[in-house]
Amino acid sequence: MICSNLENRGGTLFFGDSDTTALIQKYGSPLYVMDEARIRRNCRVYVDALQTYLGKTARPLYASKAASFKRIYEIVREEGMGIDVVSCGEIYTAYKAGFPLVHAYFHSNNKTDEDIAFAMEYGVGYFVADNAEELNAINRIAGERGMEQKVLLRLTPGIDPHTYAAVATGNVDSKFGSAIETGQAEEITAYALSLPNVHLAGFHCHVGSQVFDSDVFLRASDIMLSFIAGIKAKYGYLAEELDLGGGYGVRYVESDPTIDIAENIAQVAARLKARAAELNIPLPAIRMEPGRSIVADAGLTLYRVGTIKKIPGYKNYVSVDGGMTDNPRYALYRSAYTVLLANKLDEPCDFPCSVVGRNCESGDILQENVSLPASVTRDDVLAVLTTGAYNYAMASNYNRVARLPVVMVNGGADYLAVRRESLDDIVRNDV
Repeated sequence: MICSNLENRGGTLFFGDSDTTALIQKYGSPLYVMDEARIRRNCRVYVDALQTYLGKTARPLYASKAASFKRIYEIVREEGMGIDVVSCGEIYTAYKAGFPLVHAYFHSNNKTDEDIAFAMEYGVGYFVADNAEELNAINRIAGERGMEQKVLLRLTPGIDPHTYAAVATGNVDSKFGSAIETGQAEEITAYALSLPNVHLAGFHCHVGSQVFDSDVFLRASDIMLSFIAGIKAKYGYLAEELDLGGGYGVRYVESDPTIDIAENIAQVAARLKARAAELNIPLPAIRMEPGRSIVADAGLTLYRVGTIKKIPGYKNYVSVDGGMTDNPRYALYRSAYTVLLANKLDEPCDFPCSVVGRNCESGDILQENVSLPASVTRDDVLAVLTTGAYNYAMASNYNRVARLPVVMVNGGADYLAVRRESLDDIVRNDV
């Protein structure tokens, strides 16, 4: 199987040492399941590798947008990670979970005055500022509060990560950040240094998501450190922190490569140290922002099969009781997933089909070109693997469908982390 926390026990899928068919019987269908032990393992890979190769000042920041709910913040706090957040909702969720927001980094290319004031009120440690308008607002609102706000500037190093266009963010032509190539990065740095209520703590870049090797991080390291050295020479300012963003990929299907994240971080660390020495500058404290690679393979989604539609000479459809409302990624990106019948793992998969959802939309497809056992029938349990990232986080109430619960498993035990929405929840804000 694509992940070590998956097992076939007598034809039944076990995940994190728990029987998936028993979980769906206990908690209902559909259902997100997440493996706490796997999340912790993934956190420790980053924490240990960064501190081993880049010293105790290095720290990974969990990218909240991958999956944001209270239990996640409790786990990453316990594992020694910081967080990045992109909205007041993520900030408030982390606050309610008891996360120390001094270790939070607030992203977004368009923070409103209300966002900025809210983040300062709740003690967010760092803003990752995207543009001069944001710097002006941070400086003004911090001044009104009689404080100085720590800021990283988001820069675009002009790197093509060879990933989905929708998740590539390091190119010059991007809605995010100030481009080094055009001179705008230097301009905004000089401007930030002139603001009395802004403490420029360093620089941030992010080259994209679902990256399977360190090439883009190596290139970004060269460009960012060269920029830092140039700014030091011209303005006398030395960056305290350098945030390289996130982006290591995960295995959604068997054809995806396996990544040794610790080894890749070792490669990046060696390049950072060598380049800093060449430039004769001290190495800033390094940050990375893993999200997908913390939670994706720690999650799966369970469904009940509903109808099986066979169109002779054309194709077959297997419908489930969820769909694009709980996983919109196929509709957005044509994302590949591994799909299994959790209660029939020992049967040959000789029935080609499209797995589709219950929503009133032709594009409500979970996966095309799937092979399932020919005996697939109503009430079978269908599992879609590696759904811990950007599934719960991107879920919607389209068609007024209730959002799914999240169940955590850990060493054969299970507990509810997010309850299933009720119909009353759906109409709660209607007036």
